[in-house]
Amino acid sequence: MTTATVTPPATTTSTSPPQRRTRAVPTPSTMARIAFLVVAAALTLGPVIWTVSTSLRSPAESFTLPPQLIPTDPDLTPYIQVFSQINMGLLTLNSALVTGFIAVGQMLTAALAGYAFARLEFRGRSLWFSLVLATMMVPVQVTIVPVFMIIRGMGLSDTLLALILPAIPTAFGTFLMRQYFLGLPVELGEAASIDGAGPWRTFASIYAPLALPGLAIIGILAFNFHWNEFFRPLILTISEQNFTLPLGLVSLQGNMGTGSISVVLAGVVLSMIPALVVFLFGQRPLREGLTAGVSK
Repeated sequence: MTTATVTPPATTTSTSPPQRRTRAVPTPSTMARIAFLVVAAALTLGPVIWTVSTSLRSPAESFTLPPQLIPTDPDLTPYIQVFSQINMGLLTLNSALVTGFIAVGQMLTAALAGYAFARLEFRGRSLWFSLVLATMMVPVQVTIVPVFMIIRGMGLSDTLLALILPAIPTAFGTFLMRQYFLGLPVELGEAASIDGAGPWRTFASIYAPLALPGLAIIGILAFNFHWNEFFRPLILTISEQNFTLPLGLVSLQGNMGTGSISVVLAGVVLSMIPALVVFLFGQRPLREGLTAGVSK
């Protein structure tokens, strides 16, 4: 008896050449968008970079031609001269108080007014909201004289309250919060009313916490705008002890006559730091608030 051995067929392995990864070639439209963004970034950051660079130069190097983007010998003397010529501590404190109270006040009033226009039913709601929006088209230069007369009649002339109180009502913030509350589910308020909650309890416990991203937008924008505000402090304040930072920096322009432009720009750089810090810490809630309605 013979036993036949079966040998398995030999397996042939086919080796294929490695596939090359092809790089995606940007389309002309993509390249055009990139070029536009580069130009826009250069136009936006160029003056800021030049300001910081010039503030680190000595007065003799301030007007060198061609101008150098990076100073060869950075000098911090202009920053020391800023603190010696103006009271930076008092000016910064005044600006912080004014902008802080305005930002908090606008957040509160915008939230209350926006909720009222979005969720409450009352006579003439559409008319009143249209009047609020109409005030956005009136420039501050038109209303500064009546505001000044009212402030003087209240006995608040040349005070920080003269800068804070007129700026607390905000038409833009009211419009923004109204649109934000309209995007929130109505069922939440109906469920709260069934449980016996009134309008104020519904607003404070349910809708206000959900509207925090929108409130962050108002607070950040209000802080950045009023931190750099110059016109109203120029009209409503007289004494130097009530000057805000942009108004106090005007006294540095005397250095322009001696060619010390670096001292003036050093003051400008110092005034930009608080607004930059607020924006860096607030850019996340600002981004979340602006994109909150995209996924709805």
